[in-house]
Amino acid sequence: MNLAIFLNAKPLFYDVIDYDRFPKAHQSIQHHLAAPKVIHLVGTNGKGSTGRFLATALHRSGKKVGHYTSPHIIAFNERIWLDGHNVSDEVLEEAHQKLLILLDGTVASQLSYFEYTTLLAMIVFENCEYVVLEAGLGGEYDATNVFPKLLSIFTPIDFDHVSFLGSTIEEIASTKLRSMTAKALMGKQPHIETKIIARTIASDKNCTLLCIDGMASDAIKEKALQIAIKNGLSEYLRDNLELAMAGFEVLGFDSTVELFDQEALFGRLTRVAPNVTLDVGHNTQAASQIAHHYGDQKITLIYNTYADKDYAEILSILKPIIKTVEIINVDEGRIVPREKLETVLSDLGVSFATFGEICEDKEYLVFGSFSVAETFLKRAKETDSYALLDFNPIK
Repeated sequence: MNLAIFLNAKPLFYDVIDYDRFPKAHQSIQHHLAAPKVIHLVGTNGKGSTGRFLATALHRSGKKVGHYTSPHIIAFNERIWLDGHNVSDEVLEEAHQKLLILLDGTVASQLSYFEYTTLLAMIVFENCEYVVLEAGLGGEYDATNVFPKLLSIFTPIDFDHVSFLGSTIEEIASTKLRSMTAKALMGKQPHIETKIIARTIASDKNCTLLCIDGMASDAIKEKALQIAIKNGLSEYLRDNLELAMAGFEVLGFDSTVELFDQEALFGRLTRVAPNVTLDVGHNTQAASQIAHHYGDQKITLIYNTYADKDYAEILSILKPIIKTVEIINVDEGRIVPREKLETVLSDLGVSFATFGEICEDKEYLVFGSFSVAETFLKRAKETDSYALLDFNPIK
């Protein structure tokens, strides 16, 4: 069975997670897997862009590097990046067939989409010296946490996935931060409780805890600002860049402008048309960053959301920059019922309609989730009804 058929048979999301299944599967084939130097990315937002900044710099330094991120926007290949490029279908299929030989057939079928993909990535990365590994959900019980880590990097931690991680910032931060082991680097945090919890866990685990406040020197900030201006990075993306540069120096390297000079990972405030920006953010923290980025500018928001997101709060945060909302229809089981979204918009006093086409005299933001971004981009390609810039999310 080829990879596409095999993965399509697996549900992307689960109401209940079996936390014992993946460690057992990993242990059964651990002796067949290489042991690269793993940098583990954990947090609520910023993992993808921070990881790509860091992986690219390591690659430019002459290291063989893999970067594992999720989810993807257009093609599965986006999840597994090797030495500067997303892997080819051929490389993925070869790794898939190898993994099917290593794993017991029942185990392979029982693993979740993300769990199987995590092992698949490690097969692809078998010759890498460094692997930048992004956690999917949480930290302590995430599939990515079974691999020995050289460094844990924590991006901002905020409210998200409360049904799995807990309803308080203390619960959410604790399960993410308990993934730290030998050495950890803490990025800027929106909640003071996170830093307090991190210090306690680091002490209990005898883990060296470093904070971006002490690591981001004036030199790093100056270089990050230079790169941000050149590549049009927003303030929050510049924060992610500084965190990646600090992590690079924790690893023992010198963070130069040449190594880190790059645009943000696709889908992070990416300009996809002359008057259309796309961002895959989908939670309150992302909404706050977006609102801060636009400031006094008004936009037409192309939006939809999963039902489990706090979309009332997200839209409330975005309201100051919204001129109107255009709801894009998304064919996904987790999408909120249309009437509930309309009720929230009406209560907020925000005008709305159904998304139809892009008008040249409006400024648009596509926001809400990876599925919203995927739907918008596929519709643009299929209908050719509005001009997209020459972008390529699969690179």
